Amino acid sequence: MPKVGIVMGSDSDLKVMSKAAATLEKFGIDYEMTIISAHRMPDVFFDWAKAAEGKGIKVIIAGAGMAAHLPGMCAALFPMPVIGIPMSGKNLEGMDALYSIVQMPPGIPVATVAIDGGMNAAILAAKMLAMSDPELLEKLKAYSAEMKDTVQAKADRLAEVGYEEYLNNK
Repeated sequence: MPKVGIVMGSDSDLKVMSKAAATLEKFGIDYEMTIISAHRMPDVFFDWAKAAEGKGIKVIIAGAGMAAHLPGMCAALFPMPVIGIPMSGKNLEGMDALYSIVQMPPGIPVATVAIDGGMNAAILAAKMLAMSDPELLEKLKAYSAEMKDTVQAKADRLAEVGYEEYLNNK
C-alpha cells in the first residue's frame, strides 16, 4: 500500500501528529514519521522532501506552528498532495499557522485541515489514496457507517431518557 509521509518541525507537535499516525494505522496505511525543522536543518529537509516520492510516499501530512513554512516547502518540493496541519501555539492559538498554510502562492497548493486536526489530515490522506484503492475505499465507507451508527445510538438514547439523565449518565 502506498505510504504517507508524516513530518513535523518539533517534537512538541507529536501529540497532534500521533493522531494522524493512529488513524492511518486504523485504515492499514503504511506511513513514515519524522521530525525535521525546515528552518534549523534545511539541508536535511530538502533531502527528505525530494526523496519522498522515490520511497513510495504518495501524500505528505505536514504539521507546523507559527510561521508554518514546513507544509508549503513540502508542496514546493514534492509533486503529489500535501496536507497541512496548523498547530496551536501559546501566543496566537494557531491562527498564525492557519493563515500561513492556507495563503500559499499560486501553483503551490496545500490542503489544510483544522488547527490540531491530525485525525482529519489522516482521513483526507486516506480518501486521496482510496481513489486508486478499492479496498481502502470500502474501509472508509465502513468507517462512515460506524460514525453514523454511533451518532444515531446517542440520539436514540437521548430520546429515550431525556437530556438530564443523558448528561448525568454519560
